Amino acid sequence: MPHDDHDTIDGDVYVSPRRLARSTAVGDPGLDPLRALGWDLHHDDLGNAHLTAPDGKVRLGYLPEGDDDGLWRINAYKEAFGPPAWGVCFNDAAPTEFVTAFTTALAEAYRQGLDHYLARPVADSADHNPFLAVAPLINHGWQLDRPHPSTFAITSPDGLATLEYTTGDLDPAIELETRDARWHLWTGTSPARPFWYATASTDTPAALLRAVTEAVADPAPLPRWRDDTDSYVKDHARLSPILPPSPPSPTPLDVRRAAASRRPAALPAASVPRWSTTSRPALPGPRR
Repeated sequence: MPHDDHDTIDGDVYVSPRRLARSTAVGDPGLDPLRALGWDLHHDDLGNAHLTAPDGKVRLGYLPEGDDDGLWRINAYKEAFGPPAWGVCFNDAAPTEFVTAFTTALAEAYRQGLDHYLARPVADSADHNPFLAVAPLINHGWQLDRPHPSTFAITSPDGLATLEYTTGDLDPAIELETRDARWHLWTGTSPARPFWYATASTDTPAALLRAVTEAVADPAPLPRWRDDTDSYVKDHARLSPILPPSPPSPTPLDVRRAAASRRPAALPAASVPRWSTTSRPALPGPRR
């Protein structure tokens, strides 16, 4: 169970498995890792947000008013005005936490330089092997299958999430504009009508993909609001209430204060005359 402070949890239920959560409909967490690097943010006339790296070689679009359901589109370029070297898309139902995992890894790769954020997967490389993206899922019990000669698939134990990897040559433009990309991650009972999906083109760095699959495979549930049924897969996800934290154990000082508050008040001392220790009483005078 997560160790978040209850006051900071944005939700009243936990959703598990977390891959059956959906978007929170709040874009800031996904944008923040790149905004923290000083990337330029501007909005178009429709209200879409666009982030651009200082060198112009990585661009992110948050597109609630886009032409399709691709809410998040992130592209990287070898040349600022050339074609994209790689592209990633998360649709409008994808859990925001998975987008944030990607942009957090992208921010770190960008800090390290173009050899990291443009590092294409290489099968015989220890650092850039595409298997790095698959390993977190396999380590959490996902099963490898080959449903088609040109497709490898890794499916979750409940059968409701799949990562597909397509072999062979692919058209770069089609990869960027459709779901027919090298990598296709989706949840649901059919890829034709997924609960949510994400795609990544051939040369997307393996380290960035691994950040997403690690987030997907993480067993910790995600917080959501029970009444916001669009933020999780209602008929399949398990919900558990987020309980307020137990009161903290009393400190020794708390115990002493509590005991003092229960002690009866002292009665006031009786008012009695006292002889002075510094003077003598006056002697009676002679009688007349």
